[in-house]
Amino acid sequence: MQRRIARGLAIAGLIVGLGAAQGPNISEAKPAPVSSVQVRQVVKQVKTKPYQVGTASWYGDTFQGKPTASGEPYEMYDMTAAHLKLPMGSYVKVTNLRNGKAVIVRVNDRGPVVPGRIIDLSYGAAQALQFRHRGLQRVRLDLVDPHQVASNFQVVAYNHPPVAQLP
Repeated sequence: MQRRIARGLAIAGLIVGLGAAQGPNISEAKPAPVSSVQVRQVVKQVKTKPYQVGTASWYGDTFQGKPTASGEPYEMYDMTAAHLKLPMGSYVKVTNLRNGKAVIVRVNDRGPVVPGRIIDLSYGAAQALQFRHRGLQRVRLDLVDPHQVASNFQVVAYNHPPVAQLP
């Protein structure tokens, strides 16, 4: 019995002795190499609820020049769209859920007339979203504050260069 106690104390003494080993003094300490230091930057993303998610279609040259519901002629290369409920002049960010590409369009027409579709995009907007030869695409719609559009974005036609602003 005494041997067990003596043996246990010896093991405990070894463990305490190893744990109490003195570390390097200041002159022996070396800084960690820069490559081993990892800095994590935390970016807080605010997830917003989409206005709508569903199927989008596009319309092109058949309607070119014809009046839209807003009264302006349809220009297939402009970043415009038709929506059943949004007020005329509203801005909507449309994101192609297949490839993540997004554009901001201005609502200037009513539609789509086909049930199950949530928005009809101009040909230029569909090209920018890379619909390619697909007539339909699953998209996400987010409402955009018109003041944000005026200050942060330039809404231009896809195939038309932006007009130079005069001083």
